[in-house]
Amino acid sequence: MSGIVTLFSIGLLGASTLFLLVAILVVLWFARKIRQPNLLDQLPSMTILKPICGLEERLEENLCSFCDQDFPAYQIIFAVQDRRDPAIPIIKKVISKFPDKDLSLTVNERVHGKNLKASNLVNMFEKARHDIIVVADSDVRVKRDYLKSIATPFFNNNVAAATCLYSGAGDRNLASRLGVMFMNDWFLPSALISAFFVDLKYCFGATMAIRRDVLNKIGGFEALTNFLADDYMLGKAVVKQGYKVALVPYIVENIVSESNLKSLFYHELRWARTIRSVQPKGYTMSFITEAFPISILTGMFIYLYSSSLAWTILPIITTLTLRITLHCIVQKNLARSAVYTPWLIPARDLFTLGVRIVSLFGRKVRWRGQTMIVCKEGRLSPLFKQSSKKTKKIGTQNEKDTASQPTYV
Repeated sequence: MSGIVTLFSIGLLGASTLFLLVAILVVLWFARKIRQPNLLDQLPSMTILKPICGLEERLEENLCSFCDQDFPAYQIIFAVQDRRDPAIPIIKKVISKFPDKDLSLTVNERVHGKNLKASNLVNMFEKARHDIIVVADSDVRVKRDYLKSIATPFFNNNVAAATCLYSGAGDRNLASRLGVMFMNDWFLPSALISAFFVDLKYCFGATMAIRRDVLNKIGGFEALTNFLADDYMLGKAVVKQGYKVALVPYIVENIVSESNLKSLFYHELRWARTIRSVQPKGYTMSFITEAFPISILTGMFIYLYSSSLAWTILPIITTLTLRITLHCIVQKNLARSAVYTPWLIPARDLFTLGVRIVSLFGRKVRWRGQTMIVCKEGRLSPLFKQSSKKTKKIGTQNEKDTASQPTYV
């Protein structure tokens, strides 16, 4: 029996090793695509929607990077839902820095669903003037060629949406560094492997662009307001209409700022349970990406079976070598702010395993001050059922929110 278990663990380790090798190759492939020059002469006009909620790390710098684009015609709409949001003074400061740009701020308290980001998008879309709509998170920054790169796929009439991968940056503390490693060492390679072998059927939230007419066909941003994975559902809806989602050969930089390891844990648990809700089979199969924990498990079974210390250590050393190689290649080729921290790989991978295990037991997530249940396809529902009396009060508040008038600055 122990021999069968050992063989099974060796087979699992083989799959993990293959994953790491393929990940290294696809990272190099995508890095080569990024380096190819953009030769477009005519460029479509675009509207960038920037939903903002509170103060993000380096918010002013992030927003300014979108305002300084080497692009002929574009509009940026910043939006918050709370008139007391502390980000408002920074947004106004950014707008004043670029008086020649088409920039505006919307403050609108209307709530359209449980996903407050998507609700914010509904509010600001009213002011969008151009036919290609770009949604970009407030915690990312870009370079001046960002919009040119996004525009390229839309010259193919079969493409109705485009999206970008993102790398992490941030060295505020240990938690932030581990968060950066999750994005760079796990998310980026995994997403690239999927995109290399199959057509993309979803978007990534850091940047997603869509044609206005197709957005209207799928029901607008209103169709996303009760889903946690609004990016996934947007891409899925586009594909359902018979169009393609293009992966832009461009990496945006996501600023990671975690206050502590507990904050990081809940952040990644939300990601994990969201992915599990929309891709349950894929999430289960992605266990092979836990290469370092699998190598430790395999080494333990080998030792119990053979008592050979050399054969016990071999899979662990081999896996660590490949993990370090992948880490360094991603940092060199894809990360906007390359920070090499290979000594954190064991801690990072064991932390990931812990998040994965906990994600299997429950569907509760914490997001923007709310505690919600993630149901099938990432649909959000309240943690507790409301009594009829309570529901009536909430409904009255929603009617008040819907009736409130937006403010345009």
